[in-house]
Amino acid sequence: MATATRSLKSFILTASVLTSMLFFGGSYWLFTHIHQTSLRKAAVEQSGVLARMTFQAMSQVMFAGWNRQQLQDFAAATRNSLAGTRSSITLYRSTTVSSRFGAIDQPEGDALVQAALTQGKIGQAVTRDDVARYVFPLKAEARCLQCHQNAKPGDVLGAIDVRQDMASAIATSRHEFLMAVLWLAPLPFLAAFLVVLRINASIGRSIGILKSRVEQITRVDDLRFLNAEQGSLGFREFDEVFDQIRLVAHRLRTLAVDKDLLEFEIRLMEKFIITSEVVKDWHEYVKELLLEINRVMESYALFCIFKVEDELFNLDIFWLGKPSDDQRQEMEARIRGTLLANPYFREVTEIVINHTIADPSRTLQPVSATDMDLQTKSLLVETPKIGGIVGIGVQADELADSTRALVMDSVLSTLLNVVGSVKAIHKYTKDLEYYATRDPLTNLYNQRVFWELLEYEIGRATRHQQRFALLVIDLDNFKSVNDTYGHHVGDQFLQEFAATLRHALRLEDVVARYGGDEFVAILPELAGDEAYAAAERLVAIASEVLAIAPNGGRAKASVSVGMAIYPDHADNKKDLFLLADNMMYKAKAEGKNRAVQPNDADIAEAFRRIGEKSQMVLHAIEQKSVQPYFQPIMHTGSRQVEAVEVLSRIQTEQGLFEAGEFIELAEKMGVIHKLDYIVIDKALAHIMERGYTGLVFINLSPRAMVLNEFLPKVKEIVSRHGMEPSRIVFEITERETIKSISLLTKFVASLKLDGFQLAVDDFGSGFSSYHYLKHFPIDFIKIEGEFVLNVCRDETDSAFVRSIATLAKDLGIRSIAEYVEDEEVLQQIRAAGVDFAQGWHVGRPQPTIEF
Repeated sequence: MATATRSLKSFILTASVLTSMLFFGGSYWLFTHIHQTSLRKAAVEQSGVLARMTFQAMSQVMFAGWNRQQLQDFAAATRNSLAGTRSSITLYRSTTVSSRFGAIDQPEGDALVQAALTQGKIGQAVTRDDVARYVFPLKAEARCLQCHQNAKPGDVLGAIDVRQDMASAIATSRHEFLMAVLWLAPLPFLAAFLVVLRINASIGRSIGILKSRVEQITRVDDLRFLNAEQGSLGFREFDEVFDQIRLVAHRLRTLAVDKDLLEFEIRLMEKFIITSEVVKDWHEYVKELLLEINRVMESYALFCIFKVEDELFNLDIFWLGKPSDDQRQEMEARIRGTLLANPYFREVTEIVINHTIADPSRTLQPVSATDMDLQTKSLLVETPKIGGIVGIGVQADELADSTRALVMDSVLSTLLNVVGSVKAIHKYTKDLEYYATRDPLTNLYNQRVFWELLEYEIGRATRHQQRFALLVIDLDNFKSVNDTYGHHVGDQFLQEFAATLRHALRLEDVVARYGGDEFVAILPELAGDEAYAAAERLVAIASEVLAIAPNGGRAKASVSVGMAIYPDHADNKKDLFLLADNMMYKAKAEGKNRAVQPNDADIAEAFRRIGEKSQMVLHAIEQKSVQPYFQPIMHTGSRQVEAVEVLSRIQTEQGLFEAGEFIELAEKMGVIHKLDYIVIDKALAHIMERGYTGLVFINLSPRAMVLNEFLPKVKEIVSRHGMEPSRIVFEITERETIKSISLLTKFVASLKLDGFQLAVDDFGSGFSSYHYLKHFPIDFIKIEGEFVLNVCRDETDSAFVRSIATLAKDLGIRSIAEYVEDEEVLQQIRAAGVDFAQGWHVGRPQPTIEF
């Protein structure tokens, strides 16, 4: 810009000098031209006067009677009188006079003279050598005819040619004018110099204003400096140029976007992705977001408050730096005003406020109430019911820029999305974790937690060399309660029985609902007669439990209780439960409504059956008689089968054994991986033969994962059958895997690296499910079938299914509902947002793929 300014000033200076020179030269030429023209005109007029005077004099002489000689002497005297002057007179005789009086010695006349002699025209001219001429014709009058008898009036008798030499006069005039002009010459240059100084000053001021404003522009918002008003720049043209610049700046501010803002928007879009790290450390996420915002615009605080269902979360205010007490109070007051204006938060009276500082090394500058502005955005979702308000504190002048206002809106949308999702996930995760450990109908522990607590109690009793009792409790003829009074009364009875069972046992005793109408109880440090007495007490109080039906009917039932003692009867959880379960069935066989403890014969019979099943498993491996069965998995939207789950069956002479009857035993025997190899090999061979192109779900035993050879062997089988790894989804369960999370992490990483997909089976049945979501790249979750079964009758189960489906969608995971047994359940899970359905209503397991 400085170079351009210097060039402009040089141009103006040069133009001014040239203009002055042109003005001076033009003035000199014009003046001399006018003066010379005036001199020439005057000379011609003087010549005319002299010609007429001469004519009059000659007329008087001729009329006086002068002879020819006297006339010639008069003409000579006239010429001599003009000698030494600039004027001269030449007399010409016409042919008319020459024919009467004879010719005289006279010069040959030019065209001007000839025109006067022949036509009687007065001639006037200025020659190129600045000689002014006046040719006057002498015309005959009546009195002239006395001597010129051959003429008539009006004939030309002669001509007088008067000449004045103006060359010297004009030269003198030029010289004198030039000398005068030279004295005045500095004045135009001085005037031009002064004009240049003024123009340069105005240009310098204008350029300086433009330069200073341009130098302030580092982002689009700074274009407002160009749009600022200023007085006249001294030149109308400059004022018009600046007006156009302001117009362009205004339009650019509405159209252009800063590179920093654009990059920030892109980064902001990335922050919409909610990962497990964001859920875990969302406070750090918001602090980083606030620091990120301040790279493109000044903002001093973010806040958020959410209410999910009936749970109100704390108000979190995130400050860029350390605020003063006044700033804290002002911010809290403004937020409370915002809450009162929102109907979802209007009734909130007590709020816990958390203040978090993003950059503790920074102290916020004082901000007046007028300069402080709080932009907010709210969210209200009816199902699930979530309400939230987020806000950003900014300088008031930041709102003048529409682009930055749009960025603020994007920030608030991101904050709503992320923190709202985190809060919802937090609440539903907490609810899910509760229901993952609890039976939703009775609020007792569920089956999966029972197994974990049973294993814990075995370890504790072993360390302290103690004994404990395990009770398996089953309601007698409970089916008749449901058939007679309906499932609603049946559920009511189960709730009453569970409450009675809980109160009948000690606080340290563990009570769980194992499934359906079957319950279990762990009685720590209780064995022998004391344990049997507790079992008989349960039988006695069970008869007192009743539920009143709507028609006034009284639903009642008795119980059968089986008992086993650790370590007297078994030294592991599976055998201990198997023995107690057998004793429960023995109690039913002996007439129900009683408790039975095992004797030596019972123990021997139970372990004989275990031995027979062990031989069956070994024989199935040796003969490869384990068979794959295929159960369809249907998309709830399209109702098309998109996947199958491979299930294991063992065919013997006694019949077909399902996986639940031998899998746990095979795991205990350490041969489960061999069963897996056989099933996977046979299943893939059948799939390729049938031309099936969907996904294939395969269950993985946790014990198989610890084998170094397992994954390479599976990859070899898959490769041999030409199957794409991405079509295979391995399901992991929670049995014993959480104990070695590092080993499982390594296994899953290798699995995903090879292109396989991963699913969590029985999701929601225990604590481990949420660890899987946090630590592993899960593709599918299969919702525990116990919750799906009652989804149409129990609001708690329905909420549980909806919560899992919502959680899965938020984390980008597809959900599958197991145990879909009828169309009503299918429609319910579809409405809840579950992606896939599996169960007998969709299709029963089959030995071949026929769907």
